[in-house]
Amino acid sequence: MSHDMEADYVIVGAGSAGCAMAYRLSEDGTRSVLVLEHGGSDAGPFIQMPAALSYPMNMSLYDWGYRTDPEPHLGGRRLACPRGKVIGGSSSINGMVYVRGHARDFDHWAEQGAAGWSFAEVLPYFKRMEDWHPGGPFPDAGPGDPRWRGKGGPLHVTRGPRRNPLYRAFVEAGAAAGYERTDDYNGEKQEGFGPMEQTVWKGRRWSAANAYLRPALRRPNCDLLRCFARRVVIEEGRAVGVEVSRGGRIFTVRARREVILAASAINSPKLLLLSGIGPAAELAEAGIAPLVDRPGVGRNLQDHLELYIQQACTQPITLYKHWNLLGKALAGAQWLFFKSGLGASNQFESAGFIRSRAGVEYPDIQFHFLPFAVRYDGKAAAEGHGFQAHVGPMRSPSRGRVKLRSADPREAPSILFNYMSHEQDWIDFRRCIRATREIFAQKPFDPFRGPEISPGADVRSDDELDAFVREHAESAYHPCGTCRMGARDDPMAVVDPECRVIGVERLRVADSSIFPRITNGNLNAPSIMVGEKASDHILGRTPLPPENLRPWINPRWRESDR
Repeated sequence: MSHDMEADYVIVGAGSAGCAMAYRLSEDGTRSVLVLEHGGSDAGPFIQMPAALSYPMNMSLYDWGYRTDPEPHLGGRRLACPRGKVIGGSSSINGMVYVRGHARDFDHWAEQGAAGWSFAEVLPYFKRMEDWHPGGPFPDAGPGDPRWRGKGGPLHVTRGPRRNPLYRAFVEAGAAAGYERTDDYNGEKQEGFGPMEQTVWKGRRWSAANAYLRPALRRPNCDLLRCFARRVVIEEGRAVGVEVSRGGRIFTVRARREVILAASAINSPKLLLLSGIGPAAELAEAGIAPLVDRPGVGRNLQDHLELYIQQACTQPITLYKHWNLLGKALAGAQWLFFKSGLGASNQFESAGFIRSRAGVEYPDIQFHFLPFAVRYDGKAAAEGHGFQAHVGPMRSPSRGRVKLRSADPREAPSILFNYMSHEQDWIDFRRCIRATREIFAQKPFDPFRGPEISPGADVRSDDELDAFVREHAESAYHPCGTCRMGARDDPMAVVDPECRVIGVERLRVADSSIFPRITNGNLNAPSIMVGEKASDHILGRTPLPPENLRPWINPRWRESDR
């Protein structure tokens, strides 16, 4: 062991939150920051070209390759749980969809003991991180309200060109079914159908690495160390560094001020457990001496599940016409030389957020629309032209856990989401399927609608829909909640509202693992926001002043689902 590296702040993980903290903690030049990252470079078209999104999450070079334990309510299937093992973390392998979450999500956080994290208090951080470019909206949709959005921040947020007529048909069909429209689901009004936003800028993936880490690394007080983090080193109840391995050596990187874990909802609890922080009996069973008994470490695991509802298209206008060697080569060449064309978008350009039933105050179902019938991993394209909606419930009551298999830091943890373990999950998924079918059956799709590909027109009854869900539901790759933030006297809380690990000094966790409950939509935006806000807590700064903008809540929510 040799103590040959140190910094004021040592951040474990160069992902969404870690990159944001590296940028903010090093900003004034007075403190040194060292980021530890096991993954390698994010250079190259597989990551930087938005349309290539299905490749990096299926490459062991960029992905930790985690899989769940057999999920008992999904027929014992083991589902993929990709996490970014690369500069930028999961922001370098995700779908680049930008969703803040609903205002009520963050109010719920505050109600659950995360004081200071209500929507009014997190909105200034969302605005600080954004450089919002509303782009050319649909002709009859406004550009959104700039009072709700940020300009000049590190993270570019854009909208796709929406040239394919199917994008408009989806929004029009949602309105024809009686649902709301929204010109900015990240603004005042999430509920409704409208354009989808993406972290793409000038045709490139605008990951946390591009937005935050690269500018930070140009400063003399911020550096990056490629290594494998084994555990947090704790002496007399205080985190003093991180034990790492690199090049066959094991040594400790010392932290003069604090250690900050930002290693994902899977790896952050894993590191706490390896460090002796977690459920004492579980630690002892794994052969680790318990230092701090925190029963909440690794618990409260949440995710979004989704299905692909696929419809054949009667006109040859979908992305299927490019799904061949020549089409891919042309799109790749156009992107490579001009950063334009099909390669310059993630192709998720229309969205919808609806409520599943009367009595639900704010949206609990999300749609991603794609003018192509293909799996998210790109492995199974329908034979012929088609389109699809990715649909799933936003607030499943199911909870899972992450735990160690052994004391070996190199061994992947045991992951069980316990998907579909509540009856409400099944009710919600049936509603998702039937609502999608209703939307696809509307008049705006008449010129395009062929037979249903999946689930198939003959899958109608509750039992048949349940069987389809059991066999085909997939993770939307939004794990969170495993180091839950809450009041210091909450026995299941892992960190307090300033992201400090309860029971250990000079140790924080700041990433999606601290979410008390999963937010509406994709998690990259709220994960970056956590990094932004945690930075002010770490630096001892007064938080940005709250902004009391009121979100739109459907006045009919008690009586109607639309």
